[in-house]
Amino acid sequence: MVKKKNIQVRTKQPSTCRATTPVSQIAESEALDPLKESTHHRAPAAPLELQTTDEIPQGFPDRVYLLAAAIFQNNHLQKPAAHRLVNYGKQRGLPLPEVKDEEMRRAAYELAFNTLKYQDLLEDIMIDSCLHLPPSIPDDEMSLAAVVLYDLQDRKFMPRRHHQGQTEEIIAEARSIENYLTGCSTKLAASLARCRIKHNVLSIHCILPRSVRIKQGRSNCLPHYAWVNTMKSSLDEVQAVLKSSGFSQVKSAAHLEGQSFCRDPHCGDLLVFPAGLKPRLNSTNLLTDHKLTIQDKFCSLGPNLVCSVLPARGDVLMVGHFSGLTVAHTASLVAWKHTTQQNSNNQSTVYVCVSGTEARRQEIQQVVTTMGCKNVKLMPGVFQSLDRAEKTLQRVRVILLTPRCSMSAVSDPVQFILQENGGNRQTCTKKSLDMKYLGWLIRFRKSGMMKLYITNLYLTHAHFT
Repeated sequence: MVKKKNIQVRTKQPSTCRATTPVSQIAESEALDPLKESTHHRAPAAPLELQTTDEIPQGFPDRVYLLAAAIFQNNHLQKPAAHRLVNYGKQRGLPLPEVKDEEMRRAAYELAFNTLKYQDLLEDIMIDSCLHLPPSIPDDEMSLAAVVLYDLQDRKFMPRRHHQGQTEEIIAEARSIENYLTGCSTKLAASLARCRIKHNVLSIHCILPRSVRIKQGRSNCLPHYAWVNTMKSSLDEVQAVLKSSGFSQVKSAAHLEGQSFCRDPHCGDLLVFPAGLKPRLNSTNLLTDHKLTIQDKFCSLGPNLVCSVLPARGDVLMVGHFSGLTVAHTASLVAWKHTTQQNSNNQSTVYVCVSGTEARRQEIQQVVTTMGCKNVKLMPGVFQSLDRAEKTLQRVRVILLTPRCSMSAVSDPVQFILQENGGNRQTCTKKSLDMKYLGWLIRFRKSGMMKLYITNLYLTHAHFT
């Protein structure tokens, strides 16, 4: 097994996109494109290899490459046969290799997403260097070759560093592909150089659409949103702990600076912290004691909407793809609402329709138990198979639907998938919006079988047109 290793977080730096920029256009280009760095007093041109980090990356353990390859295989863009020169085999929906280490899992998803973003460029490099032709690399290993190739060019085609005194797990399949590509480093570097000359850019980062580059830059400076778990604490108690730990409370997110926080204007139980402040929050024990939970703000909108429309004597039904944290947040807000209304005799229940594997059900149950939620009931089976005459569902007044979608509105999809998708971690960037739940609800309501006083909330993380 891999002992504690140095897995670097590769933060992409904005770079000048064009190889040459006329002096007369400098001011205009800087005003129109905030991603471009100033070209005044520019340093000498960078070496031909891609530079994306302050230090040269050291590579990853073999198991990271295998997990990244499986994610890429399940989500890569399948081109029409007439335009397909690089083949990745016919297998889709591969089971993901088990990786328990959180750092390694995050590194694998980062690597897979970067490979997906640059799939066209990586295929151009393979074609230009003839790696796609047999007998170079078999089709069923081409996904592994793609993720290793991305990592190889990211570390400037330098061999992977192996730390002395650390025992590394050796996986022959990954080592074989890496050794083969390393042996072709000169040819691959030349192919990359030709591709960059073709696109007239200094960095392949600039080949990406401007909207993608803006989203990528935004993900590095997003604030942290954390909701208060009323099952274990209260908003006043959490704010008091933060202030006693040296945090200062400001009026709005625009005033966040240093060790500070503020209340979110849309969700009453949500606190906002500056980016990069998570290590300092860990020292307060609020996160480890599950009194405060960091989660994407979008995930807090659904539970808060449910709480705002739920009547005094009503239950909630959750359907779709969500994490145990979202279930716990919903249960926490529902319980808090009944406490403030002094209506403890009619405690609402949050019913959760769990489809998929038993592992997903156990994962949600474990999170709910850890968060101290006792008003949650998991229901096996799919949404459409629920018995509408079942007595336990007669008090349901709000249905919260969160379908699988492309996540095109998410700035940091890796963080979102790792935290939110739970057992559905194979979901990546190429999925389309899943409309089956919405269509079922529409048919169900038109048939007159759904009570008119049930509120349906339909939430998606995708740009919807």
